[in-house]
Amino acid sequence: MRTDRAILAGIGCGVLAGAFWGTVFLGPRVLHAFSPLQLSASRYLLYGLVSCVLILPRWRVFWPQAGRSRIGKAEWLALLRLSLLGNIIYYVFVASAVHLAGVAATSLVIGLLPMAVTLVGSREQGAVPLRALALPLALGVIGVLLIGVDVAGRGGQGDTTVGGRLLGLACAAGALVSWTFYAVLNSRWLARLPAVSAHDWSLLTGVATGALALVLAVPAFLMDATPHAAGDWALFWGVSTGVAIGASVVGNALWNRASRLLPLTLMGQMILFETLFALLYGFLWDARWPTLLECVAIVALVASVALCVGRHHRREEAAPEAVAPEAA
Repeated sequence: MRTDRAILAGIGCGVLAGAFWGTVFLGPRVLHAFSPLQLSASRYLLYGLVSCVLILPRWRVFWPQAGRSRIGKAEWLALLRLSLLGNIIYYVFVASAVHLAGVAATSLVIGLLPMAVTLVGSREQGAVPLRALALPLALGVIGVLLIGVDVAGRGGQGDTTVGGRLLGLACAAGALVSWTFYAVLNSRWLARLPAVSAHDWSLLTGVATGALALVLAVPAFLMDATPHAAGDWALFWGVSTGVAIGASVVGNALWNRASRLLPLTLMGQMILFETLFALLYGFLWDARWPTLLECVAIVALVASVALCVGRHHRREEAAPEAVAPEAA
């Protein structure tokens, strides 16, 4: 039985993780002069570097030696696929969506992640039947439709057209799909490798992501001739470093800590704080209040996710707890 103090500590870690993850959506808004490829390449180059430093003392455990390594060729290939799907492609979509549709619309669409993961896993044994998710699904659809109406009916980022803003929503949907399948596949790999901790797997994912980012850096920086002042580059690397360390390293560590302190029924709901903090940062940066449609969409999406998570995890209360996949 968990104590009240452990529950409070776990909730605190979950809230702080959401606060760090929310910066993922603000970064592209602050660095609007740089391309989504540059934002993704810089963030994950730095994430890969930090992961290498942190995992270096334990590297011999994972390096193949006389067939005793727990991480072989199949696992490294899986790490590369997961890194491409859940990090590189995901963040290119996120940055593109923020550039075109804004922070609020992007974070609200991606805020459907818990529900999307549940839907993808609905065919698995013990999953909640789709008929039980009718109300959450309806609320989610209403929320997304309201976001689309709001984005199409108001000014976007800079000179973005209505078509461009709707393309931004499509990019946000692409990010949602990309990370949903990453979360499901990542959970399956964690289940296959009980001897590898979630923290080590996260760092190994960072190493694989850094390797992919090296390849991405070629077109991102060498093929983009857009001139930037020295001050802009300083801001670029400063923000990229902050997002890489804050969201990818500190945020993930806080989430893992919360996963060990909270029951699984609460963990899914903690993901909502990423969306709420992203919205807060976006509204503060734009110096505005949310519109009426945004307020209704926020209520609909939060209710959708909360209902979905609650119905999904009621079936797991009596099951052994597992570490939830990491976001952002």
